[in-house]
Amino acid sequence: MKHSADQRVRLLQQSSARGLLSGSRYGLEKESLRVTPAGHIAQTAHPVGLGSALCHSEITTDYSEALLEFVTPAFVNANEAIERLFDLHRYTYRQIGDELLWATSMPCIVGGERSIPIAEYGHSNVGTMKNVYRHGLDWRYGRTMQAIAGIHFNYSFSEPFLRAIQTQEEDTRSFEAFRSDFYFRLIRNFQRYGWLVPYLMGASPAICKSFTGGRNVDFEAFSKHTFYTRYATSLRMSDIGYKNNAQAALNISYNDLDAYVRSLQAAIRTPDPEYARIGTQVDGQWRQLNTNVLQIENEYYSFVRPKAAAQSGEQPTRALHRAGVEYVEIRALDLDPFSPVGISQEQTAFLETLLLFCLLEDSPPIDALEQTHINANQGLVARAGRDPDLTLYRGDGNRVPLRQWAEELFAAMQGPAELLDEVADDGRYQQILAQYQRMVSDAEQTPSARVLAQMRSRNEEFVEFALRVSNDHAQTLREQPQDPAAKTRLEQAAAESVAEQAALEASDEPAFETFLANYFAQASTNGS
Repeated sequence: MKHSADQRVRLLQQSSARGLLSGSRYGLEKESLRVTPAGHIAQTAHPVGLGSALCHSEITTDYSEALLEFVTPAFVNANEAIERLFDLHRYTYRQIGDELLWATSMPCIVGGERSIPIAEYGHSNVGTMKNVYRHGLDWRYGRTMQAIAGIHFNYSFSEPFLRAIQTQEEDTRSFEAFRSDFYFRLIRNFQRYGWLVPYLMGASPAICKSFTGGRNVDFEAFSKHTFYTRYATSLRMSDIGYKNNAQAALNISYNDLDAYVRSLQAAIRTPDPEYARIGTQVDGQWRQLNTNVLQIENEYYSFVRPKAAAQSGEQPTRALHRAGVEYVEIRALDLDPFSPVGISQEQTAFLETLLLFCLLEDSPPIDALEQTHINANQGLVARAGRDPDLTLYRGDGNRVPLRQWAEELFAAMQGPAELLDEVADDGRYQQILAQYQRMVSDAEQTPSARVLAQMRSRNEEFVEFALRVSNDHAQTLREQPQDPAAKTRLEQAAAESVAEQAALEASDEPAFETFLANYFAQASTNGS
């Protein structure tokens, strides 16, 4: 099977452009639940030593007050991003007392919906908006799904590399238009081939029965307190997790920037009768930001997002309309329970290889039928990826064994790995590609299989497994010395973030209703 990526790789290798990949940039966003030593969700407020969750640029919260989120800057070396995660974890462990950072994506013991405290951000308009949005998620989907943690991989190709490809393709559009189109080429292909990520890196094949309130939602019983699916890779990305059925009817287009912005903005503007019954303000209490299909863009869950750096108060789609696509956010990653910070250097190298392949491979538009097949493939791999008989839908609608298709994709990624190794100059990308390829023929090497193997060999419930590895990582991180410069920087950032929130709350702001109306009015200037 011939791949256009091969041809583009060979042309790049023959030109002076082949070393330009060295300017690519990496960033990570990692979520972790704070839990008690007994494995329950922490009910304590955001630790004072971590600063303001609203204003700190690197340590914030996601849905829950207990769901920490660590955000690294963009680095030109993936290892620097991982090392920054280590700095953030080492610092945090010295601020949270005897609490732990939960090491798995699926949560700990859930004592009902009310055991998951919604994040608080103070009484400024922007802080209130973040809190009301989360209350809206509670009314729409419940809190339990929001307690799931993941790690996002942010990646951008260097501008000189993209300009070299534009020249090679003889594309005469503006660079910004070309860059956006090329990133959407990547995004469409990642939709097609991204099921490789949960197969190779999924690590959530089992859950605590408390997650479903004891209801068996098409599971098998692993043990007294644990549900699982025999061949699951990532229940986080399955129908019980982020890929829930509530958003199944959304038709978000990834065929170009304008179509993407239009379809997302349409979902934000379209009323939903069920959400209308919930209401916005009831008895003086805000329940949600609006009663539309989506409150804001971030409510839409997807494997991958186009991103642009937003200005203060700017909608994500408005930023995209203004600046074009500047990077992509890969959202298909479970936390790696075998890493103290939830991700490894091998994972980032494989992801970079896959993204380069997705960028260089031809990527026709996705029609409604293919999108249905893409969604089905993602669900099939999440629930049953290690089933040796599993087949997936190809673009032509025919089904092919997962392992056969995976082998074809690994062959096609060889060229991109070679191109990356010309920059790294140590052969790591081809070595790591071979390492992951072995998981295709031997599914027992995958993280999801290793999680189940450890649980079986130790006769552990899911929560016992996760609590054990969380304690192991806590000990490792607490024992590691803090870099003095990192400690000073994070102490200063915490203090500055508290001062920034205080200044924001002391400023003269319009009424929250006016603030919200102004925020949503941006959509009318998007040209959508």
